[in-house]
Amino acid sequence: MFVRLVYESFRRQKRRKLLAGAAITLGVTVATAMIAVATDIGDKINRELRTIGANILVTPQEDSLDVEIGGVNLKPPSDGAFLDEADLPKIKGTFWHNNITGFAPMLPVQVTLERDGRTENITLLGTYFSKRVAFGKEEFSTGVRSTHPWWKVSGAWPDDSSRDVLLGERLAARLSAKPDEEITLGDRRLRLSGILSTGGSEDDEIVAPIALAQEILGKPGAVRRVYVSALTKPEDAFARRDPKSMSGAVYDRWYCSPYPQSIAFQLQEAIPHSHAEQIRQVAQNEGAVLTRIEGLIFLVTLAALFASALAVSAAMATAIFERRAEIGLMKALGAGKLAVASLFFAEAALLALFGGAVGFAAGGLLAHQIGRSIFNSEIAIPPVLLPVILAIAVIVTFAGSAAAIRKAMGMDPVFALRGEL
Repeated sequence: MFVRLVYESFRRQKRRKLLAGAAITLGVTVATAMIAVATDIGDKINRELRTIGANILVTPQEDSLDVEIGGVNLKPPSDGAFLDEADLPKIKGTFWHNNITGFAPMLPVQVTLERDGRTENITLLGTYFSKRVAFGKEEFSTGVRSTHPWWKVSGAWPDDSSRDVLLGERLAARLSAKPDEEITLGDRRLRLSGILSTGGSEDDEIVAPIALAQEILGKPGAVRRVYVSALTKPEDAFARRDPKSMSGAVYDRWYCSPYPQSIAFQLQEAIPHSHAEQIRQVAQNEGAVLTRIEGLIFLVTLAALFASALAVSAAMATAIFERRAEIGLMKALGAGKLAVASLFFAEAALLALFGGAVGFAAGGLLAHQIGRSIFNSEIAIPPVLLPVILAIAVIVTFAGSAAAIRKAMGMDPVFALRGEL
């Protein structure tokens, strides 16, 4: 008899049930898409934010030493402190090597530029452009083209094995230099392959393959600093803890979390006599953006589910008003409050499961479209999310129906049969 009552309710109130089901479906569709995006958004947004540039700086350990006596800084000049280029591939040997998207060593040297009978002392910056590097059996390309994506070149990028150079745009404007011309640095004649625009100090410098800078300096393999671009998670209180104060499982959890601090710590372990620290402005901006986007996703999901609950509440209240005579008859025949509530909750559960299943499928399509249009990649929805979505649909539907069902439970059969409330 109970099953028949539920069946008849759906058969006689098709339009009402369809509207309630549509409300549930829409809410669950948005919730499914947002949850799918939220579970997959970290790496994707982090990769998008890597266009900000490198977020970790590695320098010689001597640069981080402070020697001060009586207010006088006795720290020796660090111009002679260098990292060894041969150690740089070890960056890809750290625990978080898959999170490190690139690194670029830098070596500035002072040179004398001769042009049109004039000489000018300027800085030549040696670096990697897109150099092939090997660590063990793994080969990868790295350099400023991945760590400094805002660098723009008019002309062609130099090859890392060549003696071609880039001229900063302000320096090129002063010298009236153009790509494919030759410039003279002492007894070296170099080809200018392009004009570099960075918006920084490099616009007044020459940028060349690092081997050329090492040759000019007379120090093969010397590196002054290394910029590292890594995928990290936002900094929190746990991330800022000193690893020296940790032990056991707490240290392992910190070490195995992709915080900027833990990746920097591992870089120090990999590169001898080095000091690594996060470039705070970049890392903190990334964390703030991720936190705000995740907060926005949460609010959109909450708003969609709340709207669904309101729509279900309105539909259920209308349905109960139309069926007050039926409820009065059930009570007059001896049905208790539990029986009346069970009937309506069973109808709500069926609506929730149907709307949740359809919404899950539609949400998957919406998440796929979001991934393609915003991140240009796929957003996969794990099957384990289906029971979670169905549970959310049932909770939202029950929450929306609760007030109307409670009113139905309290109806007086006499007034209900007379069409009164």
